[in-house]
Amino acid sequence: MSAKPDRHPAFMPVILLGGLIFGFGLGYSHMARPEVVLNFLQFEDFGLLFVMGGAAVTTGIVFAVATTVLDRAPLTGRAYSRRLKSFDKNVLVGGVIFGVGWGVTGICPGAAYASLGIGNVTILWAIAGMFIGSYLQAFWRARSSDTGSTSVASD
Repeated sequence: MSAKPDRHPAFMPVILLGGLIFGFGLGYSHMARPEVVLNFLQFEDFGLLFVMGGAAVTTGIVFAVATTVLDRAPLTGRAYSRRLKSFDKNVLVGGVIFGVGWGVTGICPGAAYASLGIGNVTILWAIAGMFIGSYLQAFWRARSSDTGSTSVASD
């Protein structure tokens, strides 16, 4: 088992600050409201495009500058690296299922929690559904891997 690098003492406060900025931005831009997201998905309101674009540009700049100037992440001490995930059936099917859930509820996971902050208590149903869905997927994956290993062993 590999040891975790020691985290900088500012790690958790920076994560909290990032979450505060994220939640405030979602609330301020009205992206924590399912009806705004549904309007985007129906090509009626393109505000979400600017929110996602702002996040992509910020991430791109920080990643480009940080990886050039620093050899390790300042808060975790880990070396910068990209985790490449192959495009396979699980990515495709999971993306479609996620997209359908996003389209039905009008909310993605991060915005669901921010939606609680603006008083949308009924979003708890969607959050409960996300937890139950995640649990069912993990149960299904564990069960299918158990069946796959026993069928291979019996061949």
